[in-house]
Amino acid sequence: MQIFHQLADIPPNFGHTVATIGNFDGVHRGHQLVIAEVVERARSLGIKSLAITFEPHPARVLRPDTVLPLITPLTEKLALLATTDIDAVIVLPFTKDFSHMSARAFAAEILQKGLSVKELYEGENFRFGHHAEGDVNSLETLGRELGFNVSVYAPRSIRGQAISSSRIRQLISEGDVSHVRALLGHPYAIAATPAPGRGYGTRYTVPTINLAPYSELLPANGVYITTMTIGEDACSETFDAVTNVGNRPTFGADSFTVESHLLNFHPVSLGEQTPLTLTFLKRLRDEKRWPNPEALREQIGRDVAASKRYFSLCRVVALKPRSGHPQPASAAR
Repeated sequence: MQIFHQLADIPPNFGHTVATIGNFDGVHRGHQLVIAEVVERARSLGIKSLAITFEPHPARVLRPDTVLPLITPLTEKLALLATTDIDAVIVLPFTKDFSHMSARAFAAEILQKGLSVKELYEGENFRFGHHAEGDVNSLETLGRELGFNVSVYAPRSIRGQAISSSRIRQLISEGDVSHVRALLGHPYAIAATPAPGRGYGTRYTVPTINLAPYSELLPANGVYITTMTIGEDACSETFDAVTNVGNRPTFGADSFTVESHLLNFHPVSLGEQTPLTLTFLKRLRDEKRWPNPEALREQIGRDVAASKRYFSLCRVVALKPRSGHPQPASAAR
């Protein structure tokens, strides 16, 4: 997947495109379905498929006093888009000046001239241009005038429930990570680094890792079954984990942290800048104040036991042959 950060980055020979515009926060199942249609249509026409997105999120420029934590910051969003088979993504800088561009100017200067759009796929609630003056009806009119077709689609849904980034944010903030997984089409995960100043050395020998402060969206305070991936690419290792998100009220201080206990731990190389990916699989319970540290330790033991049962069951299910016939050993790994 090619990534462009401004119109000037587009090669002169890039050619016509089939495109879709969106913030793609979470790259959820609705996004995935639309992008799949864009990719298929572009291939049938022999031209490039393109996702058009913005950085920062427009809400952070238009409503700076409103906090909008993201499901997926830009790096993670691009990594997820790269799994969709889209040919290219352009990340347009969203500024105050950019927000003042009229709907007509956006269609003519960005879509027609800058990106050579031949077909555009857009949701029925799409708004664009200064003060959101443009809608899909004006987009279709401008497309006919400027030489590109517009395909309008209804919101995608699962079991009658619309899939949207705002709904997914709400579910994450409530801690419902199992439901979130169904809407995203992949588990909810955050990318971070270890908490600074905790004395991490070259070889880390304690099975508990605290995350550095994280400014984007976190699940509601509570205890979760998770996995923790340490490092990246071929050098990474993934551990089963139990994670507490919250303030550790048993100890009487407001000390918010995201703390993961690694279940199948062995010493690993870990520094303060080591990439970590924490993936949330299931919520176990709310955070609560225990009468003493011993009661907390007993509950942690129950949390660990529940998590181990969860991972054991997952592995049994994953090893079951789907067709009723035995799997070769290579397929069962």
